[in-house]
Amino acid sequence: MRFGPTPLADSVGGVVAHSVRLGDLVLKKGDVVTTAHVRALAEAGVHEIVVARLEPGDVGEDEAAERLALAVAGDGVRVAAPFTGRSNLFAAHAGVLMVDGAGIDRVNDVDETLTVATLSPWKTVVEGEMVATVKVIPYAAPQPALDAAVTSAGGGLVRVAAFRPMKVGVVSTLLPGLKIATVDKTLRVMAERIAPWGGEIVADVRVAHEPDALADAIRQAEPAADIIVVFGASAITDRRDVIPAALLAVGGEIVHLGMPVDPGNLLLVGRMRANAGAKPLLGAPGCARSPKENGFDWVLQRLFAGVEVTAGDIRRMGVGGLLMEIVDRGQPRDAAGE
Repeated sequence: MRFGPTPLADSVGGVVAHSVRLGDLVLKKGDVVTTAHVRALAEAGVHEIVVARLEPGDVGEDEAAERLALAVAGDGVRVAAPFTGRSNLFAAHAGVLMVDGAGIDRVNDVDETLTVATLSPWKTVVEGEMVATVKVIPYAAPQPALDAAVTSAGGGLVRVAAFRPMKVGVVSTLLPGLKIATVDKTLRVMAERIAPWGGEIVADVRVAHEPDALADAIRQAEPAADIIVVFGASAITDRRDVIPAALLAVGGEIVHLGMPVDPGNLLLVGRMRANAGAKPLLGAPGCARSPKENGFDWVLQRLFAGVEVTAGDIRRMGVGGLLMEIVDRGQPRDAAGE
């Protein structure tokens, strides 16, 4: 691509690089220079104008942006018509945004003329929300670079895993000192948390905080539910504690205890059978009684989108896992502020 100051006589067909405003004459960045523009500019005393001209082997910015956007878009993502070298990608339905970060890096490494930006991976999105954008920096991209970027994209680096309506069985354990009003509020918060994802609470079982009673309650809640969530009267602090012990007693399996997300550290992820794809069971951390975002949300959202959560997935949640705290209320995580 040629770029730079060009005599008016040679500028016809070139792309205006910088907007020009001379009285009633306005040439916007990206406009194609016409003979009428040249006459008007000459009458205004202008002798040259900065334009860009495509050469053989160049692909225009809109075409290049659209081609790359279509290559980046995966399931659940639609690509909008390009404009000024940009093509935006939108969620076709509500769900969890899944991004191949290494793949995006590969595309951005191909050539400085081609860029892809996305929302943070694993973000929940609604239908019509912009999830990524492709921008061609100059007015054209070299064909070899564009071809390499499209190939590197590999047929979809950004996709949206759709939320699926799911039934949740909630089991709450009780100890002296735990108010029933707290348990009732927890159930309301849970219902509100899962409603936007198509979730419904189908069981509300309350039992003593001891393994055998809890195991019986889990068996009672399981048949009608797709997911079991246990809210313990006391936090889980060991794999031999009440909730993990009850899970093992019903033939289940502990996938992972704890997570590098705060709040949300004391989360148990398990499944009702010792095989991948089995019905999940979550031992909720105490912070899940609050509607504020915590690590419990991160796992539950993925499950509602049909994404299995492994121990490795949880261990990789640490970057960005320190969730926002309001500075002016004090620092409850700081011992000095307790």
